[in-house]
This record gives sequence, structure tokens and C-alpha cells, in this order.
Amino acid sequence: MGDAPAAHKQVQGSTLNKLFLVGPMGAGKTTVGRHLADLLGLAFIDADHEIERRTGASIPWIFEKEGEAGFRSREEAVIADLTLQEHVVIATGGGAVMREINRQHLHQRGVVIYLYTPVATQVARTSRDRNRPLLHTRNPEAKLRELMEIRDPLYREVAHHVVMTSDGSARELAQKILHLLQSNALR
Repeated sequence: MGDAPAAHKQVQGSTLNKLFLVGPMGAGKTTVGRHLADLLGLAFIDADHEIERRTGASIPWIFEKEGEAGFRSREEAVIADLTLQEHVVIATGGGAVMREINRQHLHQRGVVIYLYTPVATQVARTSRDRNRPLLHTRNPEAKLRELMEIRDPLYREVAHHVVMTSDGSARELAQKILHLLQSNALR
């Protein structure tokens, strides 16, 4: 945790004590986020896990019973709450950027990192994961391409930085993000 003091340097008017990771399914937001939080000495919260904790239900169950709209409403409330916390790294769900209010909260309340991940990498990383309701389809790759076409501009709109995730381990990506943030803070 020798890098923890960097958590209070200024980055684009925000401090490095509120980092929000956005990106598609399979980008590694949770894994990279845990490493990044560790490097910065911050708490880590996965927004999807927080939704499950608050509701006492799995995301697939919420989708089944309430539909995507019901899930997005729950997600909106969680994003509104979590983005107010200090000293935290938050991994958002892949669709968190679909609502304008979420994009505003994320962009205005902290530093947003878009973990850009090519569709082929997403397919490889999500192929065995049964906890992703939007991929319960005959052609998950086509669905991922469709989602990327819609969401990529939104990820880019909300992000302060874009980081490619297909090179290196999660820990290496976290170190790369830390270096990027520290370099930017020194300008």
C-alpha cells in the first residue's frame, strides 16, 4: 500500500479516492477493481453484488421477475448511493451507462475508467458464466456485438480515461491504470 498517498492527488478536478470502472461484460471490472482498490488502499464495491445484497436476490432472478427495466431501476438507486461514497473503487454493471442519470452521477462524482474489451475477448471470458441474463440467447456473440454497438459510445461519453484490457493480467491492468492516473495528476 505504498501508493496509497496518491489517492488524494487531484485528477481533472476530482481526487483519486473515487474511481468508477465501466465497460462491457467480461471486461474484468470486478477483478481489476479489486486490485486497483488494493493498490490505492481504498474500499472496493461491485455494484451488481451490492444490488444482490440489498435485494436478497440474484440478478438473473431480478431479470426474470421484474424484467430489465426493474433491474435498471434498482441499479439506478444503487449507483446514486455508491457514487456518493468516498475512498472507494466501484465496478459497475455493463449496462449501468444506459440511463442518463447514472452517466451523470458517475462522470460528475469521480474518475471514470472505461475498460475497453473487444467482443472476441468478451465471448471468451463470458462463455461459461450462467449469471448473465442478457447472454441467455442462442448467439451470445451476436448479443455482445449488439450491446457493444449501443454501449461503446456511452462508455466513451462517461469516461475520463479509456484503457484497453486485452493485454496483461488484471493486476498489471490495475498498475497501468494507477500509473495513468498518477501521471495525469502530476500535470
